[in-house]
Amino acid sequence: MGDLGAQEHFSAYFTELIQIKLRSRLKSPEMIDDVRQETFARFFLALHEGRVLQPECLGSFVNSICNNVLKEKYRSDARDTSLDDDEEKDIPAQGVGILSALVASQAEKTVRQILEKLPERDRRLLREVFLEERDKDEVCREFGISREYLRVLLHRAKRAFKSLYLNNRGGEPPEFVEAGEF
Repeated sequence: MGDLGAQEHFSAYFTELIQIKLRSRLKSPEMIDDVRQETFARFFLALHEGRVLQPECLGSFVNSICNNVLKEKYRSDARDTSLDDDEEKDIPAQGVGILSALVASQAEKTVRQILEKLPERDRRLLREVFLEERDKDEVCREFGISREYLRVLLHRAKRAFKSLYLNNRGGEPPEFVEAGEF
């Protein structure tokens, strides 16, 4: 179904972003991993079938696939709950969810602190494209730039973010910085 290296790169690129999204919506790491894997499986099937029509919009496409998988998971869980009301439920350990939430909260705090140290334009670009997930065409219109120049500006902003992160935190940046998610 294609180049294995390209699939691995794609998975690495989108894994952290998807996991951040799913941590706030699902109870256990197993469910998060299941939804992530199903998202990737559906994406690669769509790619193989030629249903990826706008490669420049891969992020939106993957996000919508993930949303659909989540909706199906919620529906399935609701059906299972109504059918099995008398059976004991498999409830994940509370400590796991709390630890994940704490790690996510600390990562978000760190990202926001470093964002504040960036120049205004870089900060606005990163927030609008990655945190607010605004349409890139809208961002281009707002900044009065082309899509190609937006790519250049985002690359520079991410590089500045990474540099500040390394200087301030004294370690490796989070995976999503390395993978280009942020």
